[in-house]
Amino acid sequence: MLLTGWRFTPKLRMQPSATFIDMNLFQRFFAIVFATSLISVASAQNLKVATVDMQELFKQYYQTNEAQDLINLERAKINQDNEDRLKRIREIETNLENFKKQIEDPSVNESKKQSLIKDFQAQQQEGIQLDKERREYIQRRTTALNENMVQRMKSILEDIRKLVEQRSKADNFDFVFDKSGMSTSQVPVLLYSKDATDITASLLKVLNKDAPTDKKPADAKPADKKPADKAKASDK
Repeated sequence: MLLTGWRFTPKLRMQPSATFIDMNLFQRFFAIVFATSLISVASAQNLKVATVDMQELFKQYYQTNEAQDLINLERAKINQDNEDRLKRIREIETNLENFKKQIEDPSVNESKKQSLIKDFQAQQQEGIQLDKERREYIQRRTTALNENMVQRMKSILEDIRKLVEQRSKADNFDFVFDKSGMSTSQVPVLLYSKDATDITASLLKVLNKDAPTDKKPADAKPADKKPADKAKASDK
């Protein structure tokens, strides 16, 4: 009688649902987009320079929050589907426990044991197959969810990038630097800026002008900081 290897304990391993944003990817993306030659900035005169916190814009953009809500909802559905499939698998595991006890019972005759062994093996194979199907199903769903997350993230980032570009052209900025961007060596791309206007606040207002009331950022950002404003603040 071959009874070894009958137990299986299926486990679901999924990505944490706290957030779907890969901030390292985010930072690398914008470091490439906004990292322009600092040598040109240093050598040129009377350049109009602005800074923007792309990471803050992304986090506070209402469409980012909406996308996160949809991701959390889909992830919850995947978890529920997994639990539903695990329920049947756990029932089979309980049945296997009972079969094993009966097979090992010395009071059970040989004919009955043979019948129990067949039932045990049939249930064992059913459980293995169901667990395999469960794992493949969850893997497919999770992969599709992750792919959708990446595409949605890219779309949101592109919307923000276009808005920054439009604002830069409208206000005739020579350079706009992302102050949240990090280089490949994890050093901030923008280490210091003396005469630069921070346009983050005004861009955030534009991004969220059509946001539903419950999606608007709770803490309103102050107006854009201009060089003169910074000088006044430092004098106080």
